[in-house]
Amino acid sequence: MLPPLRRAPGQHSGLYTDMYHPDAAYVSWVTGRNGMTTFDLYTRSAPFGGAYLLVAGLEVALEFVRSFHYAPDELAFLARIRDYDAAFLDELANLRFTGEIHAMPEGSIAFPHEPLLRVTAPFREAIVMEAGILQAINLATLIATKAARVVWAARQRRVSEFSFRRAQNPLVVARSSYIGGCSSTSLLAAAFDYRLLATGTVPHALIQLFPSEEEAFTAVAESFNRYTLLLDTYDVRRAIHTAIAVARRARDGLGHTLAAVRLDSGDLVSDSRYVREQLAGAGMGTVRILASGDLDEFAIADLLAAGAEVDAFGVGTALGTGAGSVEHGVSGGALGGVYKEVWYVEADHSEHAKLKLAGRKTTWPGRKEVYRHPAWEEDVVQLVGEPAPPGYLRLLRPVMRQGRIIPGSLPPLGEIWELAQANLHALPECYRALVAAEPYPVRFSDALQGLRAEAMQAAAAAQAGPVEDPISDSAPPCEEASSLPTSPHA
Repeated sequence: MLPPLRRAPGQHSGLYTDMYHPDAAYVSWVTGRNGMTTFDLYTRSAPFGGAYLLVAGLEVALEFVRSFHYAPDELAFLARIRDYDAAFLDELANLRFTGEIHAMPEGSIAFPHEPLLRVTAPFREAIVMEAGILQAINLATLIATKAARVVWAARQRRVSEFSFRRAQNPLVVARSSYIGGCSSTSLLAAAFDYRLLATGTVPHALIQLFPSEEEAFTAVAESFNRYTLLLDTYDVRRAIHTAIAVARRARDGLGHTLAAVRLDSGDLVSDSRYVREQLAGAGMGTVRILASGDLDEFAIADLLAAGAEVDAFGVGTALGTGAGSVEHGVSGGALGGVYKEVWYVEADHSEHAKLKLAGRKTTWPGRKEVYRHPAWEEDVVQLVGEPAPPGYLRLLRPVMRQGRIIPGSLPPLGEIWELAQANLHALPECYRALVAAEPYPVRFSDALQGLRAEAMQAAAAAQAGPVEDPISDSAPPCEEASSLPTSPHA
């Protein structure tokens, strides 16, 4: 008898939550409190010591929300681990998201304390969506931002993502790296799914397979019309002379072309200069030099500043894990996105601002919009219903209504790439720096600040004691600015 079919790990959408989410929903059910609730998803800081975030992951987040449900075996599992009332489990069996979501489109530039998403739904629906939405946005935005930083450091040279073997989620990493500006991926599954350019060279193991480096180079050159040779298996400076000799024979005898050589270790600055000199002297000045080997944005910037002769870079671990930099005192590995309740409507239709009092982590209550100055002088966060600042661009767009994804809310990946690159090009250079000297100005409207002060005083009165607002309302503008991008989604 065949064993029962099992879903792959992670395919239990109803269990794609933390334990406290169904617990919170149960308390809501027991007490009868399930009013319309609004949550904001935002970050308190930009990753990697920079000033901005490149938003990604919305498509995965919306697909998670759209498909969320509790299957019978998931409900049986919940019944085993918690003494939930059977009527509550019956409600979960029919639970679907029926609310609305506003979000910044993928490829948008965002800054700390701005809502990337605004979710409004009955409390129980909204609360069980938290972890899945956060996981989708946190990881994809972290990687897209990392990729944008790496590409910026490369000074218009191509960057290939090849982090599959160490990536937190290989497909998300490949997609997000493309949004951030990487030109290709080494992962064939990602190239197939997302129609990305797949690139690769040869492994050290292939060079070692042959008795000599010359025989290995010859085998590669005879196998492909255009090929790349890996120079650092034994000795880079000897290998380049062997590569040139093999390339001449393959060109003259077969018409095959040496397209590039790759350096994966050693002194990349001096070795790349030596390799460039030898290629130029051999009349092979069009052969590109590729560099890889535990690179990140800081290492790439240092290499180019030191005069490395490199035409393109391959980045793996740093992209796949969203790594920070110990040498530069920059943390990484995760984006600290949070999902906080900001508004609640009672059964009698009375409305209440919601906030968390926690020093610098004190939240901003109210249903909000985000607007951007056309020349990137500031962003303004204000309450829904306030008049838009004249000429400013509204950043949050409706993407889901009555639990259904609004047509056009999930554009093709190519359009997301176009929007991302237009936004990154428009972002003033001082905010693209690897380590931001100053934050981008995000201003909170007078009405929003007033609502926050009222909510804080109400909370203080309930807890007995005054509360001071720990967050200033804006930051000084950068002197350099450029116009907003023109795109179908801008």
